[in-house]
Amino acid sequence: MTHEVSPQAVKRFPWVLLLCSGIAFAVLVTLGIWQTQRLFWKEQLIAQIEARTHAAPRPLSEVETEFAQGNSVDYLPVKLSGTFRNDEEQYFFTTFKGASGYAVYTPLLLNDGRAILVNRGFVPYEKQNPSTRTEGQVTGEVTIIGLARDPLLAKPSFYLPDNEPAKKLYYWKDWGMMMENSPLSKEHDFVGFFVDADAAPNAGGLPVGGITILEQPNNHLQYAGTWFGLAAVLLVVTFIYIFRQRRGGVAQ
Repeated sequence: MTHEVSPQAVKRFPWVLLLCSGIAFAVLVTLGIWQTQRLFWKEQLIAQIEARTHAAPRPLSEVETEFAQGNSVDYLPVKLSGTFRNDEEQYFFTTFKGASGYAVYTPLLLNDGRAILVNRGFVPYEKQNPSTRTEGQVTGEVTIIGLARDPLLAKPSFYLPDNEPAKKLYYWKDWGMMMENSPLSKEHDFVGFFVDADAAPNAGGLPVGGITILEQPNNHLQYAGTWFGLAAVLLVVTFIYIFRQRRGGVAQ
């Protein structure tokens, strides 16, 4: 016996479902591709951080040359000398080993008359006031070894509170605002990036240096697998539904 598809069965073909499924499939695949690209980027970043942080410190002038050429200087080890202007500390809200507090950013007046913002390290809330850690307020010329850090181009997330320069308090590292908020900027040019000091101990134990976050989370392979997996499931489910619907619409 031959089977013929009735006109009614043809009309019942789920074109809208097929269109919606196709759009959803394309979106899921696009997200999977995006996460794959992010995976490659993150792996390169991790490899770069690993290579840079194990290199010998460079003179500040060499790192400046890299920066002036438009290259990222993030995590490049650098060595520099100068005098801290402890009276111009500014504070970045952060956590360290489970405790909340501040990273202390202090201008270092360089021997050539310029200045650079140095993240000296972490202090807990109750030690924000410099008078509670006078031993760490070093005077005279010092030599700092640390990691160069690129300035952020914009606020990383709208969830972050706005910076409060009047209180010298920051929730994201706005180099321009921090530089301009330093009275030193009226008389001296600032190097255009930060330096995170290494873990060399400070007198009195504060600030605690070496707080740069080096470990980068990398879950992009898992995310990519999730998106591609959902795309595959959607494809199979759509095919099965259409196959059964069409089969049920065939006249016996």
